[in-house]
Amino acid sequence: MSHPEKIQTIAIIGVGLIGGSFALALREAGFSGEIVGVSSPPAIQVGIDYGAISRGVSLEEAAASADLLYLAQPVDRILETIEVLGRIVTRNSLITDGGSTKSVIVKKASEHLGSAAFLGGHPMAGKEQRGVEAADAQLFRDRTYILCPPATAVSPFEADFRSWLTRIGATVLEMPADEHDATVAFTSHLPQLLSTALADTLAKCNNPHLQSVFGGGLIDMTRLALSSADLWESILGTNKAAVADALDEFVKTLAGIRQAIGSDELREYFTRASAYSCELRKPPLKS
Repeated sequence: MSHPEKIQTIAIIGVGLIGGSFALALREAGFSGEIVGVSSPPAIQVGIDYGAISRGVSLEEAAASADLLYLAQPVDRILETIEVLGRIVTRNSLITDGGSTKSVIVKKASEHLGSAAFLGGHPMAGKEQRGVEAADAQLFRDRTYILCPPATAVSPFEADFRSWLTRIGATVLEMPADEHDATVAFTSHLPQLLSTALADTLAKCNNPHLQSVFGGGLIDMTRLALSSADLWESILGTNKAAVADALDEFVKTLAGIRQAIGSDELREYFTRASAYSCELRKPPLKS
C-alpha cells in the first residue's frame, strides 16, 4: 500500500467549463500548488486570464511533472488521451477524469495505463454553456461527485485528491462504472434528449405564434437544448444501450399519459410525478 502524499502540481487536460471550474474551486479552497493546463492556445490564454491555470504545457510535460492529471475533455477525447498517456506516463501520478460515461473510459484505462493509477470520476454538475469563460468555482458545491475506483493500481495521491473533492464542496459517491452509466442514462442523458426533442418539435411546427405565445415553463424545459451536439455525441454514443432503455421507458410513460387524458387515471401520473419532484428538491442530508 502506497503512503499518502500531498498533491503539489495539477495538470488540467482540457481547460474548459469542468476543468476550469475544478481549478478555480481548488484555488478558492486553498490549494497553493501549481495548476497548469493542456489545451488549445486560446483556451490556455483565457484560463490564465481567469486565474484557473498559471501556464500552458504539452501533454508530455504534464505527464512528466504533474502529481494529478485531470482529464476534463469530451468523452471521445478522453479516450484518445488515455491511449497517449499509456505510452508516456512514467511517474506515479494519479490520473482521473470528469467524463459523463464511465464504462468505456475505465475499460480503456485498464487496457492502456498498465501500472499507472486511474480513478474514474464524474461530477454531476455542469451548464449548457461551454468553455473556461463559463467556469465557476462553486460548480461542484453540494453536487454529487461519482468515483469509480479500479481494482488495480492505487496512487499515493488518491487520499489527498479525495480530500480536495470534499473541500470544494462535493459529495463523493462510489459506484461501479456500469451502474453509473445505467443511472445517468435516466438522470442526465434522458433529460438532455427530452429537452432537445421538445425544442426540435417546436422548431418544425408551422405555427408562427410559437415564438411569442409561451411562458417561463417552456424556457425551463428547453434550457438543456442549448447544449452542443459536439459534446453530447460522444456521451450518448458511449452509453447507447442504457440510453435506449431510458428512452423506451419514457415512451411507455408518454403513451400511458396519452391514453389517460380525459380519464381519472391521468391524476395518478400527476400525483406520482409531483411526489418524485418534491423529493428531488429536498436538500441533501449532511453527513
